[in-house]
Amino acid sequence: MPTTKPIRVRSVWISDVHLGFKGCQAEVLLDFLHSVETDYLFLVGDIVDFWSIRKAPYWPQSHTNVIRSILGKAKHNTKVIYVPGNHDEQMRDCVGHKFGNLEIHLDYVHTTADGKKLLIMHGDEFDLIVKNSRWLANLGSWAYEILLNMNHHVNRFRKLFNYSYWSLAAYLKHKVKNAVSYIGSFEDALAHFAREREVDGVVCGHIHHAEIRKIEDILYCNDGDWVESCTAMFEHPDGKLELVHWAQQYERNMAREQTLLLQDDSLKTDQKAA
Repeated sequence: MPTTKPIRVRSVWISDVHLGFKGCQAEVLLDFLHSVETDYLFLVGDIVDFWSIRKAPYWPQSHTNVIRSILGKAKHNTKVIYVPGNHDEQMRDCVGHKFGNLEIHLDYVHTTADGKKLLIMHGDEFDLIVKNSRWLANLGSWAYEILLNMNHHVNRFRKLFNYSYWSLAAYLKHKVKNAVSYIGSFEDALAHFAREREVDGVVCGHIHHAEIRKIEDILYCNDGDWVESCTAMFEHPDGKLELVHWAQQYERNMAREQTLLLQDDSLKTDQKAA
């Protein structure tokens, strides 16, 4: 259910949606997509999780609805740039193709309203585990799925006490020393590559860790994911970049919708009584 008035921005970045994976929070993403109007929509990899689909086919209606919503935006003058990642690497065979307002690129340079040049890429090219050891990456994916299943049960318990959504997976990942070290190394590698490409910044996904920060002279941006944190990045009309955390907004939207439904039911009851 969208917010009462659509949010109007110049650009939106989303990545790591993982459609076809049971941990994908498609309903939250749909609410986000329905709530935003944008000139540019950047899909920064791992939109469809072919790894998970091959292992255990899963595709509910909400996942189809996400695809329809994205294609609907492309049909109504939003330029959609798709940069595939490692979980949807099959789409890299389509690099260079255009389907109306939807284009597929290996990477892409976007110029913001205030003149910053941002290199957009998924980032798996700098993940040695994915690049050099597929079996180890698959093992990590299996362990991650177990952790996300635990995350689901934790949040069902929190909901009983009216606590907002919280990611156990993200919490543990950012508390483990090796994971923190890996994230830092990944960010430094992306910043170094962006510097070699002579751009002002880089926008990526892959590690499910949303962040905007300066690494020396390079602006490093990661738009997060729609499995753990439900995050995206905006470019406002003046070029300002902002990370958006949508899980709590979704909860507020659903609560408002429930209130409206109850009011509607009450009105109908009063009319019948009259």
